[in-house]
Amino acid sequence: MGEIIYGIIAVVIGIAASYGLYWLLDRLVNLLPNKVANKIRVLGFVTPAAVLVIIVLVIPLIQTLIWSFMDNAGKKFVGLQNFFDLFADQDFIDILINNFLWIAVVPAVTVGLGTLFATLGNQVGPTREKIFKSLIFMPMTISFVSAATIWSFMYVFVPPGRPQIGLLNAIVTHFGGTPQPWMTLDTARINSFLLMAVIVWLQVGYSMVIISAGIKTVPEETIEAARIDGANGMVIFFRIVVPQIRGTIMSVFVTVLILVMKIFDIVLAMTGGNFKTSVLAFEFYKQYFLNANTGPAAAIVTVLVFMIAPLMWLQIRTVRHQETLR
Repeated sequence: MGEIIYGIIAVVIGIAASYGLYWLLDRLVNLLPNKVANKIRVLGFVTPAAVLVIIVLVIPLIQTLIWSFMDNAGKKFVGLQNFFDLFADQDFIDILINNFLWIAVVPAVTVGLGTLFATLGNQVGPTREKIFKSLIFMPMTISFVSAATIWSFMYVFVPPGRPQIGLLNAIVTHFGGTPQPWMTLDTARINSFLLMAVIVWLQVGYSMVIISAGIKTVPEETIEAARIDGANGMVIFFRIVVPQIRGTIMSVFVTVLILVMKIFDIVLAMTGGNFKTSVLAFEFYKQYFLNANTGPAAAIVTVLVFMIAPLMWLQIRTVRHQETLR
């Protein structure tokens, strides 16, 4: 109970302090001549946020880059040795392959299902559309750990001869198959693909809502013109609708892609990174918090940053392009 009270106090103090800071800045700016005040007003309001970003993001990033060239204790300079050791380690290569599988599968499946559900949802009528989309969007409200717990029960394995309480094994045994320990089944990385199903389930609702909004902005005149020319539904969708919402689809794709690059919670909760399911974010957690290897952990984060940075640039570029079209 005490932690809840402390949390509420922290929130109240944070809001009050933020309001007080901006109120003070506004008063100080108003004391200046109008011509000067108009020029620096924006700067005055942006500066606190910029300082916070520098303290919370920029300085830790620089510190991490420095640590990536240090030894396990983070004190002795070892150059690029941490990176050489990482890429010479077959386990780390397996982790990279796993990350690339997540990148290749999850965003494409999520956007594909989101587009399908958005298209179907827009055609069932206003009342049923709300129910349909609410049910699909609902998993978005669940935390990653909670979702991992739910899906763990679906994949649970009970030795043969006893009733299968896991949904997947219950289906397998119903059709005469043999129950499998799905989370330890690393053949063809089946367990990793089963973990990917969790994040797809969580994110497909987000994909559906954004893409549905994009589809509704497509001018009806272009669709009617295609119908008059004799185009069927598939042709209209892929030749008329998709090109006009390409920016929206790309934005959703990159957003999910960045999320997948940082995936951690589901792996931790369901497999603990064992059985070839580990990813970069989890490997950082293991090296830094469990093994206390500061240098290698920082090197892993540096690799992850260099993989995410181009995606963030692409996301910013996509958003700017959408704003230009508007």
